[in-house]
Amino acid sequence: MRAAIATGEYHLGGETFINRHIEHLFGGDTVVVCGRFRGDNPYGKPYFVRRDGLSGRDMMIAPWWLLRNRMRHGTSRLPFGEARDALVKFLREERVEIVLAEFGTQALALAPLANHLGIPIFTYFRGTDASKAIRTERMRSAYRKMMPRLAGVFSVSRFLLDNLARHGISHPNSTVIPSGVDIRRFAPRAKVPLSFLAVGRFVEKKAPMTTLRAFARATEGMPEARLDYIGDGPLFEPTRVLAEELGISGKLRFHGAQPHHTVRDRLMSTQFFLQHSVTARDGNTEGLPTAIQEAMACGCITISTRHAGIPEAIDEGETGFLVEEHDEAGFTRAISRALAVPDPLAMSMRARAVAEERFDNDVLLRRLEHRIRATLSIPPDGPAACLPRVSA
Repeated sequence: MRAAIATGEYHLGGETFINRHIEHLFGGDTVVVCGRFRGDNPYGKPYFVRRDGLSGRDMMIAPWWLLRNRMRHGTSRLPFGEARDALVKFLREERVEIVLAEFGTQALALAPLANHLGIPIFTYFRGTDASKAIRTERMRSAYRKMMPRLAGVFSVSRFLLDNLARHGISHPNSTVIPSGVDIRRFAPRAKVPLSFLAVGRFVEKKAPMTTLRAFARATEGMPEARLDYIGDGPLFEPTRVLAEELGISGKLRFHGAQPHHTVRDRLMSTQFFLQHSVTARDGNTEGLPTAIQEAMACGCITISTRHAGIPEAIDEGETGFLVEEHDEAGFTRAISRALAVPDPLAMSMRARAVAEERFDNDVLLRRLEHRIRATLSIPPDGPAACLPRVSA
């Protein structure tokens, strides 16, 4: 079954979940439709760039089409004119049988066209697209109009589907399938005692300074404790300055942004993983953080928050510890509880076992393929069948 994977930018090395679909979905029988091309095509896939610039003719007709699409579909993201014709030509020449739009915002742009061509379209909600993106009634309305056009909806967490439903946005064929992790590559090694790791962008949603202050208080009198930060972002420098002010710079290492294999190597030997995720002021939330799934696969004891899909991963007191968002004192106590676990190896092994059971991305990829085929009533390796056409 030939699938078009629709994404915002291609190729982004950090989007491991999308890249896995591009490389492996339906045996790798995929093409890419992207908003921007970053100059790297590591999988050698045919690709189409939707925002390669408007022709002179399209610029002339743009005001009419933007207004029409906004009024009819609730969004001006849809392709039109010569750009639409080129995309239609690409999908037909590549014999695309289904579209998987990574992020609901990508589905907004492509659902009417897919319906017009009789190509079933699915979308995958992952975080921002089901939180920050729906703060305005305009976007909520656009999503509501889009839902009947979709063959099915996937989400990395139940939290995101529930968040959409609270705004009257739902689909009868909705399935939770986490992004998952390669449990064969992410596996435990001997743990360095009192080693801590935090991974992610230095942004409000990750609350790096809350993490730092809680670590500092929980590890007072433990000079051998070490916290490694991997990532960069606007809060990087303020967090580094805070470490100096707290007098704990000697217990911290700031690595900046690092390639994925470096994160993996560090996780494998780390004892405790810290992620104080919070809802940002603009409404942005996590879905189910890949870093937490990777940490569990590596047998890390995770200390995090009751935020988005994180409680769907962490069994509190069994594989890690959770506190409320912004509860710095609680986060400090949770780190202290983790440090006092009588048998940390047993907890580490339980975290690994849960990752094997819930987050093996080979299993999850097969589940995704099975769900798509079942929706379309297509047996394994059978011919594709198109859903009924919906007027564009």
